Amino acid sequence: MSSASPASSISVVPLLESIRGGGELALVDVREEGVFAREPHILLSVPLPLSQLELRAARLLPRLGAPVVVIDDDGGDFAHRAARKLAELGYLGVKVLAGGVKAWREAGLEAYTGSGAYSKAFGEFVEHKYATPYLSVEELHERLARGDDLVVLDGRTAQEFEDFSIPGAHAVPNAELPLRVHSVVKSPDTLVVVNCAGRTRSIIGAQALINAGLSNKVLSLRNGTMDWLMAGYELQYGKAAQLPAQPQQDAPQLRDSVAQLTQRFGIQWVDAAAIAGFEAERDTRSLYVLDVRTRHEYEAGHLPGSAWIEGGQLVQELEKHVGTRNARIVVVDGGSGVRAAITASWLIQLAWGEVHAHAFSPEAATERGAEPQRLLAPLPDVQVWSVARLAEALERGEAEVIDLAPSPRYEAGHIPGAAFAVRARLPQGLEKLRDVTWVLTSPDDRLARLAAPEIAANHSKLVVLDGGTAEWARLGHPLEQGATRLLHDADETVRSPYAAADPHRAFRDYLRWEIDLIDQLERDTVVRFETFDDVARAA
Repeated sequence: MSSASPASSISVVPLLESIRGGGELALVDVREEGVFAREPHILLSVPLPLSQLELRAARLLPRLGAPVVVIDDDGGDFAHRAARKLAELGYLGVKVLAGGVKAWREAGLEAYTGSGAYSKAFGEFVEHKYATPYLSVEELHERLARGDDLVVLDGRTAQEFEDFSIPGAHAVPNAELPLRVHSVVKSPDTLVVVNCAGRTRSIIGAQALINAGLSNKVLSLRNGTMDWLMAGYELQYGKAAQLPAQPQQDAPQLRDSVAQLTQRFGIQWVDAAAIAGFEAERDTRSLYVLDVRTRHEYEAGHLPGSAWIEGGQLVQELEKHVGTRNARIVVVDGGSGVRAAITASWLIQLAWGEVHAHAFSPEAATERGAEPQRLLAPLPDVQVWSVARLAEALERGEAEVIDLAPSPRYEAGHIPGAAFAVRARLPQGLEKLRDVTWVLTSPDDRLARLAAPEIAANHSKLVVLDGGTAEWARLGHPLEQGATRLLHDADETVRSPYAAADPHRAFRDYLRWEIDLIDQLERDTVVRFETFDDVARAA
């Protein structure tokens, strides 16, 4: 397919047949993530924003031959632009959903709003199906004031914990819970409370400990720190996230948890030879090898070619990491493998793909450092300016800077006078700029380099800032804060309810949305999660 060719289309009925057929299929919604969350979307679709497509496609859609259906609101120009880009990157089976989400809804099918709706709907399903026990923030506050024998475990990421946390809570990201809980809980009589910022990770974290066989009473904190703040209680800010120590990897409680999870959920463990066999079949089966340990452990040594995402976040944000349904997913861990086990148990229930688990030995972790970003095509060869040249041009009034950073990042700090823009919405808005040299920037320069050829037809004097805004800041130049100059609405990304002008109102709206997801699931004739009666009985 050439860049000028229209993509072929698929209508709703054959798409439904493909979904129900059980083969590999990626449904990618190419609207900006803020639009994807705000407007109705198909629950089985994953966000792949047109603005970021070349930067995210290789990791999200690793097999070029897997069928891909591109979705927007109406199957129009936006979807076809994205389909052409995917074809140019080498994807072979790209189609556009005729009529987009509008056609899906007109067929009487359920559509959802919100960010991470698939995983969050699953969290509501888990609480509903397994009656995950909980307590209110008022009861927790009273128990803490009384000095009851309890521990509060925060199942969010370490960075989120450091942003804010309940006083006295311990940072234990969800997949770490079965591994590290025994370093915090010393008595079988200690009450264990799992919290997050809202609902999902509280529910999933508490149920994870129950499923893993912890003998202590375990409760989720209903509505997390949202309810905590609305009740008038204080949070702590900036506390360092010191994760509890890991026990010996051959500790009996870890072996017992792995065995219980494996038996209960039918986890398929594979060895290195099996993974090598999966690797050899990458051209015919999509494969995701995901290291679910902490970032520090991953960077200290990991299996060659594996990607990193904490297990708890993989469950929380599955659609951001595994774009192709019914693919092979191998979650890997070192030592006891308990983090792989708990993550695999949830992925099996999420019914997203063929799930396997693997525990590797230290000598197998031969690759070190952060996960590299893989691109399917080289960045365009463009004319660049150095930071020094841009600074001189700005001083003389001979340049306009266009910043393609996500709007929150733009607001946090941008080159003084820079205009915020959303790549996929260009060239709209460019008429507001002066007829001088236009300098494209982005956090690093990759997104700017990708956008430059698309803008060149609108302005002959166009360059890219070498190294992007990060290089400008590294060399000591000042940054300006705030939404000072917008070529487009700053609505392209998802904003946290905690950042809202009226947080309590935003909390109430968010919680109402999340709780109501269970009603949508009951109406949905397409989405089904896996259930295990043994879990319901144990709970």
